Formats: sequence, C-alpha cells, structure tokens
Amino acid sequence: MAEKMVYFFGNKKAEGDASMRPLLGGKGANLAEMTNLGLPVPPGFTIATNVCNDYYKNKGKWPAGLAEEVDLNIAKLEKAMGQKFGDPNNPLLVSARSGAAASMPGMMDTVLNLGLNDAVAEGLIAKTGNARFVYDIYRRFIDMFGDTVMGCHHSNFEQALHAAKEKAGVVNDNDLSAEQLKAGVEAYKAIYKKEVKKPFPQDPKE
Repeated sequence: MAEKMVYFFGNKKAEGDASMRPLLGGKGANLAEMTNLGLPVPPGFTIATNVCNDYYKNKGKWPAGLAEEVDLNIAKLEKAMGQKFGDPNNPLLVSARSGAAASMPGMMDTVLNLGLNDAVAEGLIAKTGNARFVYDIYRRFIDMFGDTVMGCHHSNFEQALHAAKEKAGVVNDNDLSAEQLKAGVEAYKAIYKKEVKKPFPQDPKE
C-alpha cells in the first residue's frame, strides 16, 4: 500500500496526534491533538512534510497520487462543513497554511480565502449582502495567491491599491467603496495576467 500523504482532522477525530510532529509539522500535529481532545477546531487536512521533500526531489512535480488524496480530503471537508468548494450558492473557502516540524514564526506563507472566483464572489455578495467585504477579500486573495504561489511582485498590487486610494481621494483601504474595490479586483487580475502570462484561474481546484 502506498504511503499516506494527507491526514484529515475534524468532527472531534483526527488522523494523527501530537507525536506525529515530524510528519505533520508542529501546526498539523497540534491541530490533530486538539481535535482529538474535543476542542472546537475547524475541520481541515494536513499534507505530510515528506511530500514537500518528494516535491523538491522530483523537480517541482507533485508525487503520484497526491492530487487524488487532496480531492478525497476536500470532499471530506465539504461534508464536514456542509459547503462545496467552488459552489457560488454555498461556497467553501479555505486557508492554505504552511508549517514545519521546527517552529519558524513569521517565516511561513499563508493563502486565505482559497476557493474564490468571479462566480463565488457574486454568490457571496448575494448571501451576505456585503459587496464591499467580498471584493476586499477577493482582491487580497489575488494578491496572496499571486505573490505566494505564482511569484508575482507584491509591490505591484500595493501600487495598484495606492493608485485606487489616490484616485478616490482617501487615505485608508477601508475608505474605498464596493465599486472602487471591484475595480481594484479587475486591476489585480490584470497585474496577475501580465506577470503570469495567463488569466487568474476561475477553477478553484486549479
């Protein structure tokens, strides 16, 4: 049997515990332990540290079977949350957080609100009635994904935000209106397309 690569936690039961720190990283092991103790930990899953090692040994290619294990665990997460990844009517948004066996505060990367796309954003606006909130988290997601995953220059997104505030005659981000933030989302997508040479993905699994 192939070695397990992804470990689920949720509903007061985890596929792991505190003793598995070398395999799950400090964050993953602690989340598993807290889940097993019955603490109210949001469901999720941890990709094992050895998968990262295999990724680099394999010149940046996913190990065989990883995509299938991730899909299986996303399905478990959808069931646990009662939401669906990429569904505009009942969207599941997740955070992707990095970790390691050794603690490295401030050194780890995070991508929040993974699962957002144009259709999901519109669905969230319909659910929350708060367009400003949705466009703000969407433009932040494009920034984080572009910078952390695809190697875009964060400074370019910052410049676009600064230009939007200057044009609106405001000083703070939270003074921008929903329409101004919506325009900001389009500006961020244009930056992404220019740097990555393809449009910002609309398939959350991509």
